Amino acid sequence: MTPAIEANADGLIGPTHSYAGLSPGNLASSLNAGEASNPRAAVLQGLDKMKTLADLGLPQFVLPPHERPNIPFLRTLGFTGSDAQVLEQAWKDAPSFAAAACSASPMWAANAATVTPSADSADGRVHFTPANLVTNLHRSLEHQQTKRALDALFPDRDRFAVHDALPSVAHLADEGAANHVRLCADHGTPGVNLLVWGREAYEPWTGPYPARQTFEASQAIARRHGASGAVLARQSRAAIAGGTFHNDVVCVGALETLFHHELAFEDTAATHAAIRAAAKGFEPIFVQVSLADLPLADAISSYLFNSMLVQIPDRDRLTLICPTETRDNPRSDAVAQSLAASNGPIGAVEYVDVRQSMRNGGGPACLRLRVVLTEAEQAAANPAMRLTEDLYARLSAWGATHYRDQLTPADLADPALLDESRSALDALTQILDLGGGFYPFQRV
Repeated sequence: MTPAIEANADGLIGPTHSYAGLSPGNLASSLNAGEASNPRAAVLQGLDKMKTLADLGLPQFVLPPHERPNIPFLRTLGFTGSDAQVLEQAWKDAPSFAAAACSASPMWAANAATVTPSADSADGRVHFTPANLVTNLHRSLEHQQTKRALDALFPDRDRFAVHDALPSVAHLADEGAANHVRLCADHGTPGVNLLVWGREAYEPWTGPYPARQTFEASQAIARRHGASGAVLARQSRAAIAGGTFHNDVVCVGALETLFHHELAFEDTAATHAAIRAAAKGFEPIFVQVSLADLPLADAISSYLFNSMLVQIPDRDRLTLICPTETRDNPRSDAVAQSLAASNGPIGAVEYVDVRQSMRNGGGPACLRLRVVLTEAEQAAANPAMRLTEDLYARLSAWGATHYRDQLTPADLADPALLDESRSALDALTQILDLGGGFYPFQRV
């Protein structure tokens, strides 16, 4: 066994962070649509969450926001002239497409990619497949720039394989690590890769909300990565209908422990049995919360399961990093406190404030991509993108300087915001050592 640790790569929240309500099935996104956001508070909350994890001893990396507004996308739709003119015309003639072009959704790095650690892959490298995110227009614009970011963070091709996204078709709809959980005895040993899907490629779908992940996409990623111990499980139809747009809204896991809601899977008993059969060298632990103890609506509003379940160095049991909304909801708080008071695998609950993200439907787990790395793999990552005390201070000052403290969806049409965003990203390119031409506007 080669010792390894689970690192986190969090998406920096971008300057156009807003509540535009672009994601059907994401109830928080729909509920807060049209309200004013605070991009400055959002980016600082995200950085504080990263620092909390880094201070607990977990490697923490930073993924840069994408260029927004996405002028190249709008140009493909026939809008011409200067960049400011393109933005103005798009908001006038095609406001829905203009809104998609301004979305800061790449902040939710759990959708950035699916990751297979070197202990599980056929060739001994860490594999990444950026998610094509074809279910929603604004998210389907992300995967090419996500690949550039992953290439910048993990540049060593002998240790890392960063693939292209799967073909951008509904049959291969892929939402990334938000539908993936890895269980293992130790991070450096082979584990079980649980890939959760919502529908089959040719299956008629009549639910009120889309099932975003296809069985065929999950199957293709496991095949592409040479992932050992792959278990494919169907997401509960009832959970999807209730607003569980990703499985990480009702399920999270770490080491031997899978912590999930009663409605996480279509067939819970079969899912548990398949995980047990695939587990080599360890006995999986299932911590299930009943519908009676936590109704689905409370699970979604509190984001108890969209917390981060992590192994803190020098702690015997796992720690659940929850949003403050979990504490504010009496039902989810009761579940969380009972976990910490038990003799089970989860020994502590801690809270982080990510309210700006939560109001758009993304909790602590949405903001991070988990990447299991050996010491050698950590050393091969871009050191400029690893959070240190110095980088935290520089990024906090950067966000306070470049971000607005209020933004409404109507403000996204302001051409000054385009200039402000590009100025921020230009400065960030230098801070994170991303090289020349990382963003499209820098390549013109």
